[in-house]
Amino acid sequence: MTLTITDTVMTSDQSAHTARHAPSGRWEVSWLPGQILDRNTAITAMILADTTAEQDLHEGHRLWPHIQGWAAELGLTGHDAVARMSQPPGGIRSPQKQDGERTDPEAAE
Repeated sequence: MTLTITDTVMTSDQSAHTARHAPSGRWEVSWLPGQILDRNTAITAMILADTTAEQDLHEGHRLWPHIQGWAAELGLTGHDAVARMSQPPGGIRSPQKQDGERTDPEAAE
C-alpha cells in the first residue's frame, strides 16, 4: 500500500480513487464527489481508499476500528465509507502524467 502525495495530486497503488488540489485551494476526492476538503482530511480519505481497496472489510475485521475512526473524521460511518469507495471514481479527471499525457484516455475529450 502506497500513497503518492504531491502538491496537487494524491494517488494510491491499490485504489483507482484520487484526490486533486482544486482551484479554490482545497482538495476534491473522487469517492466524495461534491465535498471540498482540507489537505489533511483528503489524506485521511485517501488512506481509507487505499486500505479498503483490496480487502473484504467488515465489522469483525482487525482493521475495522481504524476504518470507523477514519470514516468518522469525514463525518461518515465505516459502512457508508466502504460503500462509497466501492463505487468507481467519478467527477475528478485523472492526473496528468509527467510527459503531459493524460492517464485517462477518456479525459482527452
